[in-house]
Amino acid sequence: MLRPEEDRRILERTNVDHEAQASRIKAQFLAGFEAVDRIGRPGATVFGSARVRKGHTAYAGAQEVGRLFAEAGFAVITGGGPGVMEAANRGAQEAGGVSVGFNIALPHEQHENAYLDISVTFEHFYARKVMLVKAAEGFVLFPGGFGTLDELFEALTLMQTNKVLDFPVVLVGRNYWRGLLDWIHAEPLAERMISPEDEKLLFLTDDPAEAVETVLECYERRCAEVPAEAVKADAQ
Repeated sequence: MLRPEEDRRILERTNVDHEAQASRIKAQFLAGFEAVDRIGRPGATVFGSARVRKGHTAYAGAQEVGRLFAEAGFAVITGGGPGVMEAANRGAQEAGGVSVGFNIALPHEQHENAYLDISVTFEHFYARKVMLVKAAEGFVLFPGGFGTLDELFEALTLMQTNKVLDFPVVLVGRNYWRGLLDWIHAEPLAERMISPEDEKLLFLTDDPAEAVETVLECYERRCAEVPAEAVKADAQ
């Protein structure tokens, strides 16, 4: 496994063994693609903070989401770590479903949780992020930090630019997410940095059952297979 300082060398402009680094990246993608193939059913990816613990409302909500997806025959995919990720994987596994973790090697905080049926630990964020999208029919996001926000805006950008067809992106926790959505409406939308249709890519709820139903309903009517008619703004 790469040490953090070795991983940083890939992002440096000079002094990189390009062939060796490209080979390592290829191996990461291949391991991820093979893991996605093993899932064998539709899935939903759940994001949220690694720092919450059992007893937190986000932990309880994510565990419920994991259970409901499993009971509906969906796999539950997470970043494989603690907190919200653990809760969602736990809910899925305890309900008899398929629980998947695409973990990331970090020098602190991130460790693999104990509720995974399929697991891959990645050295590079970009390989991991591809799998979190590739395996999913929708995203459910609980409160989280920069990593959760990164996944949120990456999903929106992929849909806005038609790199992927539109699929549900559900934010759970009105109090947590409301300020961000208000800012998107008041600033990027008002300044025409995004289109009105882009704002509609997000769903907001406090109810884990509604979050799951939003993804299931889209899957059942195959909404992610129908390209949006809206004119997409540049992702700038």
